[in-house]
Amino acid sequence: MKSQSHESGFTIIESLVALLVAAFLLSAITPVIVFSVATRVQAKRVETATNAAKSYIDGVRSGTIPTPPTTGESSGTPIKINDYNAPSLGTLTCNANAYCSAPSTDLYCIDIDGSGCSNNSANDLIIQAFRYNKATTTTAGVTTNITDPAQGYKLGVRVYRADGFANNGGNLKKAPNKQTTFTAGVGDRKSPLVEITTEITNSSTTFNNFCERLKDTTNTTSNSTCN
Repeated sequence: MKSQSHESGFTIIESLVALLVAAFLLSAITPVIVFSVATRVQAKRVETATNAAKSYIDGVRSGTIPTPPTTGESSGTPIKINDYNAPSLGTLTCNANAYCSAPSTDLYCIDIDGSGCSNNSANDLIIQAFRYNKATTTTAGVTTNITDPAQGYKLGVRVYRADGFANNGGNLKKAPNKQTTFTAGVGDRKSPLVEITTEITNSSTTFNNFCERLKDTTNTTSNSTCN
């Protein structure tokens, strides 16, 4: 009489079922892992862009970086950062850590990989910087040229990925209207990583300069007059 074996183990069918269950679980959690990693990468990229923007602003304030070109200004009417168009696409002609000559001169290269800014680089950053103030005004017989950088100005800064300037995936974007802070979504290389506005002042900036730039032009009462 044959004795029955008391040893047991997985059959081939049981092993296949276990593999199918494991594959199903992996397929369910993989998108979450991928999204989590992408979010962390984007958060790090935004942090780097924010630091680059702050360094650029500090450089402009100290004079180590030249004042951005006179752009975004209109006679008698303040222009806000969102009124200023996003940059054009095209080949970046930029020396390391300097203003570009193409596709426009209001772009500043932040060279991270050490080879100059290129629209093939996912590491380099491009700062779009511009002044946006009213043009020359006269109040109580005193003429104030608030487009003169020596008297201070508002500075708008957008930071883009350099590879966003490539001619694929559509045009570059700007932050939505009526949004004071903005960062791009995960994987959106056409939107600014960060957008910042600030005031640039120096020893020549007067109270009247501030008043003319910041006053409410829609208010016709005496409170809107600079003295």
